[in-house]
Amino acid sequence: MKQTKLILVFATLFLSATMVSAQTKTKKWSFKKGEVIDILLFKGKSELPKLFPKYKETAFDFALEKGYKPQPFLAVAETTQGGYQPDTFVIAKWTDLTSRKAFTDEILDKVPDFHQQRRAMWSSFYLAYYEAKKDISFEANPDKIVVATSYWKDETSAFLNFKKEWLKKAKSGGGKVLLELNEPMSTVGYMYKPDVIVLTEWNDRAAFDAFAKENMKMGEKGIQNVNQFIIK
Repeated sequence: MKQTKLILVFATLFLSATMVSAQTKTKKWSFKKGEVIDILLFKGKSELPKLFPKYKETAFDFALEKGYKPQPFLAVAETTQGGYQPDTFVIAKWTDLTSRKAFTDEILDKVPDFHQQRRAMWSSFYLAYYEAKKDISFEANPDKIVVATSYWKDETSAFLNFKKEWLKKAKSGGGKVLLELNEPMSTVGYMYKPDVIVLTEWNDRAAFDAFAKENMKMGEKGIQNVNQFIIK
């Protein structure tokens, strides 16, 4: 409950009141081909609400200037696989790769204490970003179970076979693939480069749990690491 309150405070500071009040409603994302999809995973410290206004006026305002476009927030309700336990899962947007990379290249000149500010507010902060290869639209319905799964490969051929079988089992078990991301990019100090991130939607927890049991039977051949979270 404490972490949920922290996320809501952060969202209030980060986004408009209209967006925050919509957190219990269906959240929607839309990307045009060439836009950049940010995946941000972080865990906030108790100091975050006090320190974030400065960050918003410096780093965040510069990000907006460079083409960052805030999107709905998602809280991590539960970690179902892996040892990493963030409290927030953000899917954000940039105008294009040029704007995304320009922010990284120029931020220290604009905000010299950028990294120090982040470390003071978050105990962990990971980033992966992707160029949209086609137009993409999806939504997260609060009445459904939405799951974010990230896999790192151990061996390419075995991993591709695993992923193919995983997606087949998910779909046959009633899961709907909302988003699949490959070819990750990241930045030094915030590196998060799974070989695939998949968002799936399930009608209820029982349907997801049934799939999870089948998933465990698949073994770990081709897999180096996995993170999986229920997000809402």
